[in-house]
Amino acid sequence: MAGALSALRRLYLSLYNWTVFLGWLQVLYLALKTLNELGHQHVYKAVERPLLLAQSAAVLEILHGLVGLVRSPISATLPQIGSRLYLTWGVLWSFPETQSHILVSSLVISWSITEIIRYSFFGMKEALGFAPSWLLWLRYSTFILLYPTGITSEVGLIYIALQYIQSEKYSVRMPNKWNFSFDYFYAAIIALGIYVPGSPHMYRYMLSQRKKALSKTKAA
Repeated sequence: MAGALSALRRLYLSLYNWTVFLGWLQVLYLALKTLNELGHQHVYKAVERPLLLAQSAAVLEILHGLVGLVRSPISATLPQIGSRLYLTWGVLWSFPETQSHILVSSLVISWSITEIIRYSFFGMKEALGFAPSWLLWLRYSTFILLYPTGITSEVGLIYIALQYIQSEKYSVRMPNKWNFSFDYFYAAIIALGIYVPGSPHMYRYMLSQRKKALSKTKAA
């Protein structure tokens, strides 16, 4: 029984990782093709559907951690996925005025390369039981460049969106029957503030994970 459950787990996670891998591969292809042929102003429209689907699928990774399908700590997974979903739905999708900015291109390219490597790495581990050393190196090394470019793009796009967020969209004003108020503009300011201590902390965490992962390969 335990063996059958383990096989089902590996099959599910393998299908999940390779499916999302294909989604991000499509995002990268469309982004580069559009950037080359039409310019950065058209990149978001080209990648919108696969981007929304691929990024939203990451919600399942939180559930995977909660039910014990994977060993990734929720404390690391939740902030990363939460910030990505906020940018995807709460900024880019919600405020079309931001979609033609050049930072969308750097964001999408940084995200997609990172995720193509990550999902193929875990897809191979689940399907074959191992991943080649070169893919392991990419998994724990490319973030050194791609994390700063991705974070810079995220912060820049939130900042750019602030002028459009003031339009009262998603805000709740009093009086109302719930006796509750919410200002989306100030929520965005808070989000920007979280990036200040959060980004260096996450970068240091990933550097420590890199050291552990690569030291194991050297020892082997």
